[in-house]
Amino acid sequence: MARKRRADSSNSTPSTPMTATRRRSTLRDLQTSAADGDVIIPKVIDARPSLEKAEMYGIDDLRPASSRMMALAGRIFIETIPQWLAIGAMLGLIFGGCCSNVFALEAIVKIEPESGTLLTFVQFLFVATTGYISQFDRNRPPHFLRPNKVPIRRWLINILLFFTINVLNNHAFSYNISVPIHIILRSGGSITTLAAGYLWGKRFSRLQVFAVTLLTIGVVIAAWTDQQAKKEVEEAHGLPSFSTGLAILFFAQVLSAIMGLYTEETYREYGPHWKENLFYSHLLALPLFAPFIPSMYKQFLKLAASLPLGLPAYDSINHLPAELQKGLGAIHLPSQLVYLVMNVLTQYACIRGVNLLASASSALTVTIVLNVRKLVSLLLSIWLFGNRLAPGTLIGAFIVFFAGGMYGLEGSKSSGRARYRAIAINGKVG
Repeated sequence: MARKRRADSSNSTPSTPMTATRRRSTLRDLQTSAADGDVIIPKVIDARPSLEKAEMYGIDDLRPASSRMMALAGRIFIETIPQWLAIGAMLGLIFGGCCSNVFALEAIVKIEPESGTLLTFVQFLFVATTGYISQFDRNRPPHFLRPNKVPIRRWLINILLFFTINVLNNHAFSYNISVPIHIILRSGGSITTLAAGYLWGKRFSRLQVFAVTLLTIGVVIAAWTDQQAKKEVEEAHGLPSFSTGLAILFFAQVLSAIMGLYTEETYREYGPHWKENLFYSHLLALPLFAPFIPSMYKQFLKLAASLPLGLPAYDSINHLPAELQKGLGAIHLPSQLVYLVMNVLTQYACIRGVNLLASASSALTVTIVLNVRKLVSLLLSIWLFGNRLAPGTLIGAFIVFFAGGMYGLEGSKSSGRARYRAIAINGKVG
């Protein structure tokens, strides 16, 4: 009955502004309908989006234009704070972690150039320990590891290649290879990547072939110029042959290209399980260091006997007890062991930063950021440690970075983000 009255009222009442009498009538109808047991579902009108839009764009805002613009800029800044924080964290991990990693590496090899094997072992041990956390499963005793997505036998070749590449790259410092030259030559990895990929059946664009040709010229110029500059020093001081170090780095680059193709095929067949690769490639490679234990022990003793860093003097703090001040002043840390720990931690931060960037941005962005990071590392090495490069070496370095960026930009159109996760896993970020 109440529904019929509402229908009659709606048909007979003209479309005019609602008066006070009609409002009272509507309320009485609603009360009657509620008494009859009818379900009343009021229509809710949410005006908040319109009000927020009006406030954002200054509609019907009587404030001056400058105040409205400042309010709009403030709102945009507040709403984009999470994105800015994420970008800052990624760039901080990449530039702070990777550049600090190069600094700690050079601080070690400047004093003990033969400590590369120990450095590699500590890095593998740390990554395997931290990687165990991501693979931990308390419901699978006795090892408490998650089920493998990729068969272990598939990882064995990858592990052997990965171990050999890292040992060779760090062992090259024993042959009069400086950190700037190390950075330049390792930036030329696209040469062996293209050659191995062509033999594997892959095809590349003309721009990529041109970039690799230009990159090869840059590497040859840089290496030859640096070798000529160090030839007299080697003969005068009886230093190890620089050419042997170049051969070691070149062989490591060839193995790295082969491993990259093998890893790519593994990901294509089983999926991009890069965390599993990162864990097992470090964990299962630890037994391969057994033949190097005597030499690593000697290297560790040399690092432990290095000059201490020491802690800042606490004489200016008057409220500390004299015994505590004396104890703090007696604490000294071997500088090379501090740099060793710093190198391991910063490498982990660097790898995390590259993986975060690869997961949140395009391959083009990753290419540009990594090339800029390598250039910054090279400049910091020259500035902080007084490395002097011959003019020809600097010209070769410029050609290498330019050609490497060209190759990466062209390859980013089709390679995708998985390539840069492989870069971080393969240890090329440093």
